[in-house]
Amino acid sequence: MDSLIPFTTSGSLVDCVDRKMLVILRDGRKLHGVLRSYDQFANLVLEDTVERIYHENLFAESWHGLFLIRGENVVLLGEIDLDQEDDVPLRQVEYHELEPFHKRAIELKKRHDDHKAQVLYEQKGYCKEGGEGDGY
Repeated sequence: MDSLIPFTTSGSLVDCVDRKMLVILRDGRKLHGVLRSYDQFANLVLEDTVERIYHENLFAESWHGLFLIRGENVVLLGEIDLDQEDDVPLRQVEYHELEPFHKRAIELKKRHDDHKAQVLYEQKGYCKEGGEGDGY
C-alpha cells in the first residue's frame, strides 16, 4: 500500500539522476544540465551546465560546467525530452548579442515589481517584507 503513495520528498528525484534537466531558480535564471547528485535538502549537482537566456524567438547559452545549487533556490525542476529538444522553434545566437536585451528585461521587471509593491503598500495596506528573489 505504501508503494502507491507518491514521493513528496527529495527521494522522488532518484529517477532524474543522469538525465538532462531544466532548473529555474528564484532569481529567474534558467539552467540546463545533467543531474548528477542531490541530497535530502534537494541541493542539486548539475554537470555540463549552461545558463540560457531568451528574447522573443532567440536564445543564448553561457557555459558554467559543474554547478551546485542550494535546494531553497530551486523553483522548478523538470526533465528535458531529448527527442523534442531540437524541435523547439528557437534560434541560437551568441550570448553577447542577447545579453543587453536580457538585462533590459530584468530591469523593466524589477521596476514593475517595485511599483506594484509600492501600490500594494500605500493603497492596500500590505507590508514591505521579503527581499530580492522572494517572489516565489
